[in-house]
Amino acid sequence: MNEPAGRATRPAPGDAASGRARDGATFGALLFTVAALPRLYVALFWSGEAVWDGHYYDFGARRIAEGFGYSDDLVVDGVLRWHPWCHYPVGYSAFIGFFYRIFGDGSRVVATVDALTGAALAWITWRLAQHAFSETRARIAGLLVALHPGLILYAALEMTEPLAALTTLGAFWLAVKDPRPLRGVFLGALVLGASALVRPQALLCVPFLALVMPLGHIAGSPGWARGWTGRGRVATLATALALVPVLPWTARNCRVMDGCALVSTNAGWNLAIGSFPRATGRFETLRASDGCREVTGQVQQDHCWFSYGVSQIETQPGHWLSLIPRKLGYLFDHESFAVEYLHEARPALWPEDRRAAARDFTTATHRLLVVAAAFGLFAVGWRGTGVVVQGAVLASVLGLIYLACGGTPTFWPLVLAVSIVPWLPLPGRAAWPPALKLSLALLGTTVVTHAVFFGEDRYHMVVTPVLCILAAGAFRRSSGSATARGTLPR
Repeated sequence: MNEPAGRATRPAPGDAASGRARDGATFGALLFTVAALPRLYVALFWSGEAVWDGHYYDFGARRIAEGFGYSDDLVVDGVLRWHPWCHYPVGYSAFIGFFYRIFGDGSRVVATVDALTGAALAWITWRLAQHAFSETRARIAGLLVALHPGLILYAALEMTEPLAALTTLGAFWLAVKDPRPLRGVFLGALVLGASALVRPQALLCVPFLALVMPLGHIAGSPGWARGWTGRGRVATLATALALVPVLPWTARNCRVMDGCALVSTNAGWNLAIGSFPRATGRFETLRASDGCREVTGQVQQDHCWFSYGVSQIETQPGHWLSLIPRKLGYLFDHESFAVEYLHEARPALWPEDRRAAARDFTTATHRLLVVAAAFGLFAVGWRGTGVVVQGAVLASVLGLIYLACGGTPTFWPLVLAVSIVPWLPLPGRAAWPPALKLSLALLGTTVVTHAVFFGEDRYHMVVTPVLCILAAGAFRRSSGSATARGTLPR
């Protein structure tokens, strides 16, 4: 029977779903392109010689591509000898080395790979945010990452942070998208294990998979995974699975180094930098005279500095604790590392006025993002006691914003609030689905890690996509209204 004239035809459910899929695929392709084009430009035309840590990452990648593994050569008694490394995590160098092996070790190869990695990070941020918000908010999150000036500049740097963020958020996405949460936890744990080869702190996120995923709430979930005891079992199994991609590298270290190291040997070094008498809260070069005069290998050196750092904390705990605000300030109060790296690599391209203006711009953008992310704590549609509680939280955040913009910009307390408040069972709070709580786990573990060690603004680049997700969720519906409607927060 023909449809009466003038009446709109309702699309079949299958047609609507396929239409949404096509729309999503089109947006995903556009998002990747929008993110890739500026990154390719800066990577190809602004990059220079790899400097600072990037020099070692690049050198390691070239050695891996040439078949020598993660190593260099030493001259001992006039004889050239193979000398293995593991001071830095191997993951980024191995990743770049793979492409060097195929395409050659030219600068354009690493520039292209880093630019496409940054574009993929925008895409994965959008995909993860789809499991937290409405499609519109998820797209805003992806676009914020795609157009973020600091992340764009980072494409010209041979540094680990974009790849670390991509693999960690990718693990979260695989976990939350799986219709079987238990399987998602284990798949996410495996990917986090691989991510730990780039940034070992990824392992700290593994227990959060078992903590936040809806285990036991889905029909067919095994009884042993239910309840807090069950979550403990799942967390233990997930941690064991996360070690599967790591242990072959650990075995390599035990075989060729002067001792065993799980991933790398810079933890002790970093702890000493964050606790020794000359510590300032940021990176400082350690000298043999500081405490480790006689060491013969990287593992021995790491153990020595670790013991030294622990002893400093034990004997001067007040000094170590007093450095935490400064460490978090160096981590979150500004954003200048990318500009300084590019200036170091190509000084002629960055005269002082351009350098200062670029630093000011990236810092201002970062601070605005932190403020916007803080508003991601709040929901609309408060009811009952939620009005009072959420109003108090809002007033507190507005107070922190006022203080942050004072004579000495201090934005880290806002990040600390964002890391803590969502875990509190406050009335009227915004919805925090697993995709958001896992993102917060990355943010929180980053805060804790650098409070223990030391802070530099390069390290917040790993959590910049998390700040973009939170900013996209500012003033969404309260958890009560979202649950009642059976939808993701809008």
